Amino acid sequence: MDKDYHFGQEVAVPDGAEKREDYRLSARATVRLHVESAEPSVLGGASFEGSVRTCEVRDLSASGMSLVTSEVLRIGSLLTAEVQLSGRHESLKLTVEVVWQKAEGAHYLNGVRVVDSDETDYLRWLEAVADAFSRSE
Repeated sequence: MDKDYHFGQEVAVPDGAEKREDYRLSARATVRLHVESAEPSVLGGASFEGSVRTCEVRDLSASGMSLVTSEVLRIGSLLTAEVQLSGRHESLKLTVEVVWQKAEGAHYLNGVRVVDSDETDYLRWLEAVADAFSRSE
């Protein structure tokens, strides 16, 4: 049995009031966040991709994730995320909204909500999370 996913530990949200509506899974996954928009033009023959940050997933649910980053993410920001779940070959392209954040040592813990939007892998995300829950203990 794949042990990449298990029910996560309860982590207090920054204001102390629990607002989660879904169960969370601790997961081995990475996210590539596009924190700045790409330039619309081609520079010197090569496309400028904007600023991309790779971060670790602390836990996840169908509606969102907790991400560990090395820099502050602005609350309310809508970002493109490429999520690579353990055990899956393809990454999932999602739109996420930063809903909370707190400092945690030299890093930041960020709560992001997955936004249902066109041209993303939102339905595949829901299926992947459901599959992960079915494989968890």
